[in-house]
Amino acid sequence: MLSWVLLFLIIAIVAAVFGFTGIAAQAAGIAKILFVIFLVLFVLSLIAHLFKGE
Repeated sequence: MLSWVLLFLIIAIVAAVFGFTGIAAQAAGIAKILFVIFLVLFVLSLIAHLFKGE
């Protein structure tokens, strides 16, 4: 999932450099949403690991 975030972040940066502001904004928005989902899943997996007790 983190690789998708990095992919959309790179797309946003490249699009911004070439002046495609609409595409850059959309790619950056997708990257932000995917990053939040990644963080939530990461925190949930950490909590699950703590309760599992291994």
